[in-house]
Amino acid sequence: MSGAEKASPGVNDALDPSRALAPATVRLNEQVVARGFWPKIRKVAARVPFAAEALAAWYAVQDEETPAAAKGMMLAGLAYFVLPTDMIPDFIAGLGYTDDAAVFMAMLGLVGRHVRPRHREAARVAVERLRREE
Repeated sequence: MSGAEKASPGVNDALDPSRALAPATVRLNEQVVARGFWPKIRKVAARVPFAAEALAAWYAVQDEETPAAAKGMMLAGLAYFVLPTDMIPDFIAGLGYTDDAAVFMAMLGLVGRHVRPRHREAARVAVERLRREE
């Protein structure tokens, strides 16, 4: 079975560099993430096991030292998480975030080396704070 066949539906499309790194797509993803990331992560931080990875990617995108191509791929993963339309609707109990998790794991496999310890630490602190707030 090829890597493409193993991936969850939609993962390959969401992280296709020919699409995700197109300047217009990067700008659109930046806007989507800027508007929707914090409201969404606040709502689901206690329920999704990949909240720390999502936040670490968000912090990496904010870092001027993160290369543009890595930011573009991270924005694609974050936008997939934020957008209400995805392969498996988020409201389906037990399954709703599996496609989002698959996108994050694939994205981190591609550009995770650009998520630095400082990003992970900021994410850990944010997750703890968000979970206390719920």
